[in-house]
Amino acid sequence: MKILVCGGAGYIGSHCVRQLIAAGHEPVILDNLAYGHRASLPAGVRFHDVGLADAAALDRLFATERVDLVMHFAAFCYVGESVQSPLKYYLNNVSATYTLLDSMMRHGVKKFVFSSTCATFGIPATLPLVEGMPQAPINPYGQTKLDVENALKALAHGQGLSCAVFRYFNAAGAAEDGSIGEDHEPETHLIPLAIGAAQGLRPELQVFGTDYPTPDGTCLRDYVHVDDLSRAHIAVFDKLAQPGAAYFYNLGTGRPTSVLEVIKAVEKITGLKVPVKYSPRREGDPPALYANSAKAQAELGWQPKFMTIEPIVETAWRWHKQKPKGYGDR
Repeated sequence: MKILVCGGAGYIGSHCVRQLIAAGHEPVILDNLAYGHRASLPAGVRFHDVGLADAAALDRLFATERVDLVMHFAAFCYVGESVQSPLKYYLNNVSATYTLLDSMMRHGVKKFVFSSTCATFGIPATLPLVEGMPQAPINPYGQTKLDVENALKALAHGQGLSCAVFRYFNAAGAAEDGSIGEDHEPETHLIPLAIGAAQGLRPELQVFGTDYPTPDGTCLRDYVHVDDLSRAHIAVFDKLAQPGAAYFYNLGTGRPTSVLEVIKAVEKITGLKVPVKYSPRREGDPPALYANSAKAQAELGWQPKFMTIEPIVETAWRWHKQKPKGYGDR
């Protein structure tokens, strides 16, 4: 199929582009490079420097490219920033997405795969998280993703849109060959922050809270490899042949890893010491978050290849070791 990948120059999107090519599909990239990297894209893939809020440009794109399906990764995703600048998140994550969906529907493109988040659940009463649990976001980022999820349900029911929504846990790692990886500015993800601190390229790593009700006192999170996420997105394509179908999946390994365990894995894989500064808890950080991905495994035949933290860190280290300053385009 011919796939429009919105945000295809970003971290997860760029990995999905390579997985699409490997699976025999034809990706077309839409990205305004606000956070993406042109250097992450394979040679020969068509690229459109377009923002999702540009309705006229979207209409021209859909008229000329004739895509079969749209994958949407183009969102702002910093929780803290969403609290400080909520309108920025509503304009980009919600309003611009509605502009994209409107253009899709007018051009008869009715297959959609959406990158959502476990942040739609807020602070869960029980773990692991399963798809049907109540969704009560505690920050604007999670709320914007839930707003789009609700719009997709309405479009599936009312206009025959076929969609799949994937709620990620902690995306991590890099391409196994080291060709692409994680390069954010600012960086908020634990593994690249720990590696950067170990390399002496970033300040000492802040560990927020050591008194949580967890085995070592630090937060537990579910780290899922970026290529495993990408493979799940492609595995759902066949299910979208039915008009009006709407699918919702949690994607994680189901095996939580603590902050201190991540640090130990980084030190073991890199052979370097991670300098650490211990700080008080951050407001709103749940003690633990991890997924039950049984639904995705049963319905999509999806099985994560990377089930423990050390192999994930190995792929991240392969990227950061050879590209300590990332893509070098900032």
